[in-house]
Amino acid sequence: MLTKKQNLLETIRGGSPDRYVNMYEAFKICKDTPYFSNNPAPVKGGPNVVNAWGVTLSFPENTPGAFPVHTPDKIVIKDITHWRDYLTVPQVKYPESVWEPYIAEVEKIDRNEYFVTPMVYPGLFEQTHYLMEIQECLVSFYEEPEAMHELIDCLTEWELAYAEEICRHYHPDALFHHDDWGSQISTFLSPAMFEEFYFPAYKQIYGYYKEHGVQVIMHHSDSFAATLVPMMIDMGIDIWQGVMNSNNIPELIQKYGGQITFMGGIDSATVDYPGWTMEDIKRETEKACRECGNRFFIPCTSQGGPFSTFPGVYQAVADEIDRQSQIYF
Repeated sequence: MLTKKQNLLETIRGGSPDRYVNMYEAFKICKDTPYFSNNPAPVKGGPNVVNAWGVTLSFPENTPGAFPVHTPDKIVIKDITHWRDYLTVPQVKYPESVWEPYIAEVEKIDRNEYFVTPMVYPGLFEQTHYLMEIQECLVSFYEEPEAMHELIDCLTEWELAYAEEICRHYHPDALFHHDDWGSQISTFLSPAMFEEFYFPAYKQIYGYYKEHGVQVIMHHSDSFAATLVPMMIDMGIDIWQGVMNSNNIPELIQKYGGQITFMGGIDSATVDYPGWTMEDIKRETEKACRECGNRFFIPCTSQGGPFSTFPGVYQAVADEIDRQSQIYF
């Protein structure tokens, strides 16, 4: 029997996996770093929190994650043409003594079985609209493109500095990076605009990780993003996690399998809700495995992590994926 790590590599390389990769089983996600410890985050159902970037975040009960609060008094960058006057960039460099307990935890991970996988979020697009408010952000791509390029360059420099610290201290095997690029039915930016503003930055960031020993880049975007897949491949993404069924996943696998792997096919909204049922979980998981096959595909909920909004859902889906493995392998 292959290790979890071996089975994932066989899956994404078109080899001979002996079962489905069961969602995030091959990844030991290492979110904690000195930066994250100094970047406050809200607790589900708790009070709002202001993070290290000055963004106010809210995490209501029964929601999948935290979201920025954009009442006028809480918007960080109030005028994109003067963004430098508003933005304070958090530090990423800390003394080696501060890193030591974090490194000690990473060293406990069995790298033969798992990928050591730092998690970075929010990504460049999300960080841009977190700081600005999404409507103002989208308008500014048209009205103030020069300032938007400058802001994205600044955020990219920060991400590269953070990547340097992560790679130097953790020597990661994989990266789990979040950035939602669309709604359920469309991308937020046209492919041409995405290519102009974000593609070069991501190619640089993901290229840095690959140059420093990272084998697998997993990018989360639980959205429609089929039109961006060629750029995902070119920027170095190995696994698109969160791929929803508004994308034609079987068609994408047929067209791009071997260049990128698709991780999703079980839309969280269809299984992760109050009063969820095993019938729904079996139906959606069976459908995903039947339609998408067992090469270049990892069945997974669209949620961006090994958890669910409502208790019990994640484990129930995992159990059903194991059952599907007995059918298709």
